[in-house]
Amino acid sequence: MSRRKTVLVQHFSGLMPLGGIAWQSMAYVLGLKRLGYDVWYIEDNGANPYSPRQNSVVWDSTENIAFVRRMMERSGLGNRWAYWDPVTGQYVGLSKDELFALYAGADALINLCGVTKLRDEHLKCPVRIFLDTDPPYEQIRLFKGEADSLSYIGAHTHFFTYGENFGGADCPVPLTLPWKKTRPPVVLTEWQPDFDLPTTHYTSIATWQNKGKNIEFGGENYQWSKHLNFIRFLDLPRRASTRKFRLAMITPNRELNDELKGYGWDLVDPVPVSESMESYADFIRRSRGEFTVAKDIYVRTSIGWCSDRSVSYLAAGRPVITQATAAEKFIPHGRGLFCYRDWDGIFAALDAIEGDYRSHCRWAREIAEAYFDSDKLLRDMMEQAGV
Repeated sequence: MSRRKTVLVQHFSGLMPLGGIAWQSMAYVLGLKRLGYDVWYIEDNGANPYSPRQNSVVWDSTENIAFVRRMMERSGLGNRWAYWDPVTGQYVGLSKDELFALYAGADALINLCGVTKLRDEHLKCPVRIFLDTDPPYEQIRLFKGEADSLSYIGAHTHFFTYGENFGGADCPVPLTLPWKKTRPPVVLTEWQPDFDLPTTHYTSIATWQNKGKNIEFGGENYQWSKHLNFIRFLDLPRRASTRKFRLAMITPNRELNDELKGYGWDLVDPVPVSESMESYADFIRRSRGEFTVAKDIYVRTSIGWCSDRSVSYLAAGRPVITQATAAEKFIPHGRGLFCYRDWDGIFAALDAIEGDYRSHCRWAREIAEAYFDSDKLLRDMMEQAGV
């Protein structure tokens, strides 16, 4: 009998203890487990933890460690994780010696979101996958020859990206490394749809403005943020007055909250929504569907990016109306999934969904099954990486 391959998934569910982040982690951890891998969750990026309640970095990792422990115990993997606490310098879950031995003996590590700058202990693992969920920021930095990006990315042996339209005539960003294309996976058994659940609002879970990855390329300034596109469509609740729209969203101030409410958006506190995997999933299941925008950098570069959150809506049998990023070139849209560019596209999507709501719920689930099933996507990725 052949030995099970050991795969380590590095992510940041402890650093940012939010339901959506945890679901992203577990799509890979549980997905690889389903395929028969000996899988471990590792968090040793050395960054100080964030508190959603305080909306700031904190100097006490107690709640963050507890979040990781619950995430792993929920999935029957309570002894298969490690967290390096940057506040105390202690290792939790596995000891430092156990973790370093795991790196030396593992077959592969997946640096999900590129959250960890690899160190000597990581380099002992023969297959090191950089999994880029936010293209094309690093691809632009590599093209510019930025030394820190070359070192950071170059420490890996394999490169995967959610930028499915790299190389397309409408995507201006060149590639300097052999990036492989992939999509956000979903473990379908974790998102069984309930088509009889009453629903009222189209929803999304979001942050108004992200900072830190704005970049210039080709004479254009691209922002790694949704707020520019939210502004374009702020009037949606007024213009689609027979529908209801809800956002679980972090905004910078009360004035913006009042402005959004004035346009007709129902705003709810995102902290309770995202405090656990269960609360996050319940919010999605009780939504009529998702309406969302995409970050400026995804839209204007036509990068072909998909949202793992939107994939969760689809898997839960909830239709998705999302801004076009050129992903629609590779995934069917118009039934269960709608990719709009303007107001006409939004109204057409709403009319179609409301005209046959139950069918669009079923079609949403079918898209998740056909294009985002973790069994298919992760098997393909691991085969390409030779693991």
